[in-house]
Amino acid sequence: MISEVAPPIVIPKRGKKIVLHTPDDDDRQVYISGNFNNWSTQDYRFKMKRLGSGKYEFNFPESPDYQGELIYKFTKGDWSEVEIDRHGNRTPNRHWHDDKQIKLEKVARWRKNWLPYRPSQLPQIHLISEEFEIPQLNKTRKIWALLPHDYETSEMHYPVLYLQDAQNLFNENGEFGNWQIDKKLAVMSDYGIGNIIVIAVEHGEKERLQEYNVGKTLLGHGHGKQYIRFITETLKPYIDQTFRTKPEREYTGMGGSSMGGLVSIFSGLIYPEVFGKLMIFSPSLWVIPKIKLGFLDFFEPQRTRLYLYAGGDESETMVDHVRKFRKRLLKRESLQGKMQVRLSINEQGKHNESYWSDEFPKAIEWLFFSDKPE
Repeated sequence: MISEVAPPIVIPKRGKKIVLHTPDDDDRQVYISGNFNNWSTQDYRFKMKRLGSGKYEFNFPESPDYQGELIYKFTKGDWSEVEIDRHGNRTPNRHWHDDKQIKLEKVARWRKNWLPYRPSQLPQIHLISEEFEIPQLNKTRKIWALLPHDYETSEMHYPVLYLQDAQNLFNENGEFGNWQIDKKLAVMSDYGIGNIIVIAVEHGEKERLQEYNVGKTLLGHGHGKQYIRFITETLKPYIDQTFRTKPEREYTGMGGSSMGGLVSIFSGLIYPEVFGKLMIFSPSLWVIPKIKLGFLDFFEPQRTRLYLYAGGDESETMVDHVRKFRKRLLKRESLQGKMQVRLSINEQGKHNESYWSDEFPKAIEWLFFSDKPE
């Protein structure tokens, strides 16, 4: 007689679960970013389920991919919205390396648009000159340098970003608000993307449009080419002699918004041997809708990274102009393989400093501290 032996009972292994409590809750979604998803900050596969005010959970799929050590952080969808401790400081990565099925976690506070910041990390704001001479235009201009907070105690050499419209970059009394680049740089320094010198050039008030207007456009004949020559031939040599910079093109950027974005585009296209990084926010391409790129064939193109941003609520044509400009650049035969363009569109974005402020850290990181493609 053969005795029947009941097969062993197999209890399926459950996937791991994280339960998160956060007293500082708001309407933003919560995501997990870690070594299991290449640290992506808005991966919908790892969006936590909201159970109620301040309580979330996430069940990892039952897979060998999640059985080893998990290293992660919680975000509200971006590194500018990442978890922080109750004092506003950066938190270390979280580790889960035991065999428990449930992990209880707590987040005290969250960043919002990279804030809050630590005053000790604020950049040193240095007035270079009240009346810096612009021989190309027979004028003078106020120019500032924002140096890393530890510049005086460091021996480092830094990349440099030249920005237009200095009145609206860090001035608390700016007529249209400001980008808060001083505060953003303070927070960015905690994440290893704040070691950069920003040179802020004030605009010419009533002469701003004429100075930023390159060539003959719908605004008439501008002095943009002379202004660009001032930056490249006069200001940059002075900055490189005065501060500890990395003068090479791959460490030098030009940027601005609106008309400041337009003149920055031409700076990079006309002087590719000087500028390897371009930060272009909401450029006023409407003044030259059929921008001719044929002149590029007369220059020796070099590898350039261009961060291009536009808001969907700026005008009826802004996003369309920006998309077409990007497409034309990438199709240009002489630029094939040379031009990397990261396009960022905020469908709710308006034409103002608040939205450019949001974009500033993201642009800095991609342009100067990342090798990620478009």
